[in-house]
Amino acid sequence: MIVALAAAVIILAIVLFGGGSGHKYTLVFQNAGQLVPDNQVLIGGSPAGTVESIGLTDDNLAEVNVEVDQELHEGTTATIRATSLSGVANHYVSISPGPNSNDALDDGAELGLASTTTPVDIDQFFNTFPPRVRKGLEDFIKGNAAIYSGQGKNGNEAYKYFGSALNRTAAFARELNADQRLLSRFVVSSARLTTAVAGRGEQLSSAISNANTAFESIASQTQTFDASLRRLPPVFRQSNTTFVNLRAALDDLEPLVNTAKPATKDLAPFLAELRPVFQKLVPFTRNLRLTVSQPGKGNDLGDLLAVLPKVQDLTSSAFPHSEQAISDFQPNLNFIRAYTPDLFNAFSKLGQVAGYYDGNGHYVRAATSAQNLFRYDSSSSELKPISKSEQFSPFGSTEPNRRCPGGATQPAPDGSNPWVGGGSVDSSECDPGDVPPGP
Repeated sequence: MIVALAAAVIILAIVLFGGGSGHKYTLVFQNAGQLVPDNQVLIGGSPAGTVESIGLTDDNLAEVNVEVDQELHEGTTATIRATSLSGVANHYVSISPGPNSNDALDDGAELGLASTTTPVDIDQFFNTFPPRVRKGLEDFIKGNAAIYSGQGKNGNEAYKYFGSALNRTAAFARELNADQRLLSRFVVSSARLTTAVAGRGEQLSSAISNANTAFESIASQTQTFDASLRRLPPVFRQSNTTFVNLRAALDDLEPLVNTAKPATKDLAPFLAELRPVFQKLVPFTRNLRLTVSQPGKGNDLGDLLAVLPKVQDLTSSAFPHSEQAISDFQPNLNFIRAYTPDLFNAFSKLGQVAGYYDGNGHYVRAATSAQNLFRYDSSSSELKPISKSEQFSPFGSTEPNRRCPGGATQPAPDGSNPWVGGGSVDSSECDPGDVPPGP
């Protein structure tokens, strides 16, 4: 038993530590791809050897010496791979052996660049971009890190639906591809839209600037926005009930709509004529706003409404008396209305009389001074007033004239004046025979 155990240990030691049983090959790569000695060599995904050493050729290529426990044949290829994107010494050599029907490679045989593949390091990929693009990509990565900082759990929950989103995206793409003609029209229309937008760069820039300002204003109201969002669910629930009831109301409204259709056929011309009215209504509304509220004191409708209570107190006692005075004055107004032509004729003749003058001045002035109001006293060389009892003596009778409307001139041949009747003046209030003498 002890002898068998010792033999097994010896055989295992020979397999593990024994030398000379492997096959050594030289692999030439453009660069070593961060390989280090003792990195694994895999054949078909299984460990088959290690990297013995790494050196440089005369033309500065990477010379990787490997030892594997399998004989290789012509057609064999080798690739340097990495176990993950992060890490330094985590690379290995993956060998795809050639067919066994090909000739076997000699120990120490060299596989040149035609049979090897050098990995592209992620730094080499980033170095292909200009510095400005690399800076932008760096900011993008940092920004995403800031976004997901402390939100790992939420991000993982969101990623659960990523597969479903891709599935739906694939279904959407199939729907787009189902109608090639419609998709072609969409692409052409989008190209035209893009061309039109590109031609209006200044307007687009202004629109984006205004949108930025609007979004900044919205962002400054996050608390209000949050409160509004919290109130949305009950509003939507109430809206759902309202819409259900509205459906029944719309069914009841349908007969009314059918009945109103013939009546609305002339609505379009009416609205066309109504448009200028609304256009003129804009300045009216602006002026109305100034009427309602204007800077200053006592110059707008608001100030007027403020003093109306006091005015009401004053008018509540004054208006009843005013109404009684108007009612009492109405008969006089009815009487005077019939004399309106005489009154306006007097005003027109006054202008004609005032136009004539002589050495004493205008006739109106001379007539005014001859109204028998004063008498010249030669003893004192002064004007003395004439008593009222003597003032009318030069005019004959002092009885008041009772001329009817139109009685200020001689009667017309057609008998149109003087005028009596019509309910405002009758023969008891004027004398139709009191007219100036003459034909």
